[in-house]
Amino acid sequence: MPAVQSPLSIDAPIITRLLPRLTDLFTELLDAGIAAIPGAEALPAGHFNDEVVPAIVAGAGAFLAALEEKRACTPEEVAEWVVPVVQRHAEDRIPLRALIQALFGSVRHLWREAGTLAEPDDLRDLLAFSDLLLDLLANMTVSMAETHSDVEQSIYGSEREARRLLCAALLRGVETAELAARADIALADRYDVLAIQVVPYNQADPRVDTVVARRRIRLVQQVLDTLAATTALNTFDGTTGIALLPTAADPSIDPPYGELGAALAARLGSSVVVIDAGSVPRGELVSAASEAAELGDLARALGLPTGTYELDDLMLEYQLTRPGRSRERLAQRIVPLEPYPHLLEALDAHMRHGADRKAAAAEVHLHPNSFSYRLRRVAELTGFDPSDPTESRLLAAALMVYRLYPPTAAAADPT
Repeated sequence: MPAVQSPLSIDAPIITRLLPRLTDLFTELLDAGIAAIPGAEALPAGHFNDEVVPAIVAGAGAFLAALEEKRACTPEEVAEWVVPVVQRHAEDRIPLRALIQALFGSVRHLWREAGTLAEPDDLRDLLAFSDLLLDLLANMTVSMAETHSDVEQSIYGSEREARRLLCAALLRGVETAELAARADIALADRYDVLAIQVVPYNQADPRVDTVVARRRIRLVQQVLDTLAATTALNTFDGTTGIALLPTAADPSIDPPYGELGAALAARLGSSVVVIDAGSVPRGELVSAASEAAELGDLARALGLPTGTYELDDLMLEYQLTRPGRSRERLAQRIVPLEPYPHLLEALDAHMRHGADRKAAAAEVHLHPNSFSYRLRRVAELTGFDPSDPTESRLLAAALMVYRLYPPTAAAADPT
């Protein structure tokens, strides 16, 4: 389509006054767009930054380049920066209505800014600038509507749904041949099993939770696909899930998952724990995935920082938290401390600092002698002496189990 000619030049005063404000305007336009969407204030800070700000910068560059040629942007030029952003938001199921509200909010802010900077002699240029904005707005709206419609018709197609169903079927140990054919995937003999745990984004408005979850699902899929060099199977729902990546044919190649937790955390803007359960034959996926999911729950309950963990990293904690009388009896050891939060605080500090009694005492603002007295009281009440290396380890285990699995009233008295 031939470009629309414009009487406005890039040297016009109204443009030269806007140029020094471009960097600030990029952020302001994003903020104005978000503010135009009802309920968007509940989304995490910076939710749209990484994907929208580069598009705003690209759009500004194209607009100014066209202005140098005294013309408007063509629909094809507009599509270059509009389509990728709309595709991603459509995949997150953000309604077209919300995207158009954001677009108009941003353009309205830009027009008001131009009007504020305009002087009486700039009326002709302001009208020409407004005409260019309207032309840009029309092209962007059409491009957004067409792209959003295309994505809606394709994203929930049978192949994508079949991949998730296939992964779920593999994790249940049921027949998968038909689903594999529908998903157009050749099943591997072995899979690397990964459990993914992300801190939930809890909002009073479930619509916000849904938007965040869908974006997380999309971003996690992108990262996993890059690692697998193919479409990765996974059941990630925005908070938890299992991923199955075909094991590398060459056993000398180390699995590339050591930094996966950190990579996902950077993309999602949230703490992420990944459990690497290793390579597993297809017939053993059910038990391996179940164990990996349990380890993921345990890592999250323990408050472990972002990272990728293996069974060896959590072996002791995992074994200690297996259901049974031993777990109950361990937890019961801490019950006598319940009425004395200051003793629990001292025990926590002791576990963190070990033999460094002075540092532990300073953490709870006590003189070392007073701190030692509290530890003696812990020994009297629990039957385990924190100053004894063996009994201190038992106390640490008891404290962990007590917090993860508070003892039941029916548990046997350990004394």
